[in-house]
Amino acid sequence: MEEVRIQPMTVEDYDDVRALWMTIRGFGIRTLDDSPADIRRFILRNPTTSVVARIGTRIVGSILCGSDGRQGALYHVCVAKEFRRRGIGTKMVGYCMQQLKLMGINKVSLIAFTANDAGNAFWKQIGWTRKTDVNYYEFVLNQENITQFIGDDADDQ
Repeated sequence: MEEVRIQPMTVEDYDDVRALWMTIRGFGIRTLDDSPADIRRFILRNPTTSVVARIGTRIVGSILCGSDGRQGALYHVCVAKEFRRRGIGTKMVGYCMQQLKLMGINKVSLIAFTANDAGNAFWKQIGWTRKTDVNYYEFVLNQENITQFIGDDADDQ
């Protein structure tokens, strides 16, 4: 197998990253937040923190990672199914954490759907703590920003 390269995500990676997202069962894609324009804005705001994993020219993993200046956040963490359990996710998370640390960020959060058994097992395995002392709230400002789920099996994420 070719070497896995962990690299900063660029705006030009969008089509390949979206194609990867579309293969991940249970993955939630938002119509506005995950559009080319909004991902471009996110990457330009966070130019060093998001990441892709490549084998040859193929993107086999990705993470959107950003910061508001106080706390970091990981979004859309994924590895193509046939490349899982090879340390790619762990390497990508490590890359993101290092970039955030260089920015002076001391805390990172993420959301994993409760039905995402594979994802939740991954986060537990690499030492993340599941918070049970907080409630998560959201308020939708734009009703056109609809989440569409890929496939029907959230456990496969």
